[in-house]
Amino acid sequence: MPEKREGVRVRSEARADEPAQSGSALSRWGGLARRHRWFLVVLAFGTALRALAMLGYRPALWFPDSYTYIVTVFKPRPDLVRPAGYSMFIKLLEPFHAFAAVTAVQHLLGLATGVLIYRLARRAPRWAATLATVPVLLDAYQVELEHLLVSDTLFMFLVVSAVALCMTQRRGTVAAIGLLLAAATLTRTVGQPLIVVLAGWFVLRRRIGLAGVLLAAALVPLVAYGAWFYATYQRAGLIGANGAFLYARTMSFADCAKMNPPPDLRVLCDPRPPERRPPSQEYIWAKDAPLVLLPGITFTKESDDLAARFATLAITKQPLDYAASVLTELGRTFRWDRPVYPDLEIYGYYQFPVTPPGPPGRYPAQVGADYAKLYEQGAIGTEIVEPYAGWLRAYQSMARLPGPVLLGVLLVPPVVAIARRRRAGRRAEAPAWPVPWTVAIVLLVTPAAAAEFDYRYVLPAVPLACLAAALSSRPDLRVPSGSNRRAKEFGDDIPPNVRL
Repeated sequence: MPEKREGVRVRSEARADEPAQSGSALSRWGGLARRHRWFLVVLAFGTALRALAMLGYRPALWFPDSYTYIVTVFKPRPDLVRPAGYSMFIKLLEPFHAFAAVTAVQHLLGLATGVLIYRLARRAPRWAATLATVPVLLDAYQVELEHLLVSDTLFMFLVVSAVALCMTQRRGTVAAIGLLLAAATLTRTVGQPLIVVLAGWFVLRRRIGLAGVLLAAALVPLVAYGAWFYATYQRAGLIGANGAFLYARTMSFADCAKMNPPPDLRVLCDPRPPERRPPSQEYIWAKDAPLVLLPGITFTKESDDLAARFATLAITKQPLDYAASVLTELGRTFRWDRPVYPDLEIYGYYQFPVTPPGPPGRYPAQVGADYAKLYEQGAIGTEIVEPYAGWLRAYQSMARLPGPVLLGVLLVPPVVAIARRRRAGRRAEAPAWPVPWTVAIVLLVTPAAAAEFDYRYVLPAVPLACLAAALSSRPDLRVPSGSNRRAKEFGDDIPPNVRL
């Protein structure tokens, strides 16, 4: 009996302690909410904007590329123009038979990107960490991009996740970084140079073995996809349009009088002076473009190889013109206004519409629309519901990140680093900002160099640029090293057993 009474007494004491423990947990969470209250306000506002998008534009907004992705869902094969990663993402959500599920997940990925940025920047001043999340969470064009059935939101999340793991410098995450970069590359091929960038970061940190692990992890899925592509088309690569896009890029300056191309390449010349030519994309899609007029489909191996040879000759014969052209395209990123480019149709897809968009006009998109009806198991389109849609349109007319502000954000880290190095007079431990800053620069420059400027290509780079600026705001914020790396990386302002 005494033992039983003792057991009862112990259990009673345990029950008596439960309210105190519960109160302590509430207190910890309350303290956490107070410390991060401004970020939580921004996150809540961003969530409300995405809810408005779901309510105002049902179930999704369509882009010309959307239909191609849907075709690949039902006819699994590598596409000649874009990799199949986004189609695989849509395929995972097919059991819901609702494009609303796709846009909902994309909005969640946008919010998750904001949380990742704040988590990575939390050792900076909280005002800087919160500001770093504002563009991805509150920019109206970011919300609109997430509501479009295109690959950019998924790509952005994968890249930011890879950068987040890279900045922890933990051995166990290196293979995951490679896999994330491979997934990003199979979503948008602009991810390829990022594999080299992040592997190079480990090399600079004298972690050669980890760089090798990253490269191996990235190459396995890419080689597998390349084998699938080769089995389908008997061509090496991930897509079959690299030469065509680079050719279109060089047509903004290519002068056959200066190039003196061989006879087989002259069919791709445009006699008009560069200043009178259309935007680069027209040399791929316009019916009267020299490349499109060649026999067969635009992206045959013969046509793509011919276009690649023309582009290589143009760049080697006119390197300064090419450099000037790239800078011109890149400069569009940093304009204060938002002029129509590359044409009114594409520009219009990045605005929340007033009226429901019409059915697709091009034949391939019409085929994709039929498959989209199978995916939805019903009619497709966009239903515009007021007043939610009107509120979003009004918000979009005011809330965006102007180009000069983005340029200023990109200049903050190197300018601050130079100033601090001069004051210190010695080389300090590697700062934390170069990884996201370099990735942001590569994401901005690569499309301008290999294809053309597009407003939606800018948005995935913005969160990383803001993160780099936030990380540069503290002189003692360095890449952690040594046995206390974990403690430094994960911060000391979060209570035990509570993680944001």
